[in-house]
Parts: sequence; structure tokens; C-alpha cells
Amino acid sequence: MRGWLSKDPAPRYTGNLNASHKWSLPGVDPCPVCDLQPEGGTSAQYPCVDLSGLPPEDQEKLLDSWPVPREEFIRRRELVRPFAPPYAVLESGAAFGPLHGTGLGYFGQLFMQNPWSLCMRREALERLQSTGVRGLTGCPTQVRFRTKHAPELRDIQLESHGRFHPDCLPPPNPSCPTCGVVMGYSVPDPYCLDAASLPQHVDIFRLADASTLIIANERLVDAVRHLELDGVVFKELEVR
Repeated sequence: MRGWLSKDPAPRYTGNLNASHKWSLPGVDPCPVCDLQPEGGTSAQYPCVDLSGLPPEDQEKLLDSWPVPREEFIRRRELVRPFAPPYAVLESGAAFGPLHGTGLGYFGQLFMQNPWSLCMRREALERLQSTGVRGLTGCPTQVRFRTKHAPELRDIQLESHGRFHPDCLPPPNPSCPTCGVVMGYSVPDPYCLDAASLPQHVDIFRLADASTLIIANERLVDAVRHLELDGVVFKELEVR
């Protein structure tokens, strides 16, 4: 099965992170006609991208997510590009650098603070990688835990792939005559994925059409179940 990952709702999983990534791309001043952001937006996270090599004044500008003019956004995006992997989605909201902050509670082997982020205990990541699961790149977090047995969490960096099948989408909206942006759509309910758009080289990825969704294929789902790793559940998805 292909599955959408979500946090296991069982009461025993009390883990919580009060943490964030150090740098991010800001918002963009909206178009005065359609009120949309010209450069899109994403929930993609790249914890392995280290921007500490930038001059301090440039790093400072990547600490503030407040919307900026389009020209300034493009300038900041180009500051990041040399440090980011080729597959990175460099849109408003993209976050970079390891998680830093505090954590408390009980964490499963896999952990999702929200639907668009995935962490794993170090040993769980290593066990999955040893089975041949592809697409798992983990970065150590910089989180201080208020618990006796602190987990060694790895923040998982994912590629973006995959599209919704056209059959589950509404008719496309017209583009704005001023900025050219086309208004998007919310996640269809129910939704199905376009089989031709799904990656063959990774077993887990962020959905390109909805960056808040993390998708796993049969290989990863089977590995998690075989290794009896806990903390997340999989919702089976239709693929056409």
C-alpha cells in the first residue's frame, strides 16, 4: 500500500517540540489585484541545509518571515540556492537548518509534530536505512529535552514529488491579469494520486501538490511494520 503519514493519536505519545528551524524564506507582498503571493508557498523543510556560511547581515534577513517586495524575495532566494540541494522547493515558507528549541514527553520511534514534519529516533532511522529504504536523510536536532531519557531525534529531509490525479481536482482557476498567478485549491477530499507522477528512486517524499502531506510507498510501510516502529499511522491512498 501507499500511505499518508500522520501522528499516532494514542494517548501514550505525549512528545512535544517547542522548536523551529533557524532560517526561512519570507513571504511576498501580495498582488494588489488578486491578493495572492506571486512566488507561491511551501511547508518544505531542509534541516541539513546550513546557511551559517552566509555573511551575518544576510543570515539576519533569513530570520524574519515578514512579507517583502517580490524583488527582495528573489534576492534572498538566490542567497539560499547555492547551499540547497537541487530538488529544494525555494518558495515562501521553506525552512532551513536543524531544529532548535526544547522538547518534553514520550516520543515514539517516529514522530510528527505536525502533518508536514517528520522526525525519527536515531536508531529507527539507522534500522530503516539498513533495510534499504531510500529517501531518508536525517539531521541531528539541537533540542534540549526535559526528560530523563532524552531521545536522539533526527529531523528528516524529504524531496518533493507527486501530483493529485486530475479526476479529483476542480476545474482550474483563471490566472490573475496583473501578476499571472493562478489561485490554487485546497487538498481534495477524498483525493487520489497520479501514478505517473510518483517517484521511483525514493520510498518517502513530500507531495509536490500539497507540501503539508508526507507520502510513503509500500517499501517504507512494510519496513516500518516489519521493524515494529511506532509513533505514526498510515492511511492508505488510491493511486490511478
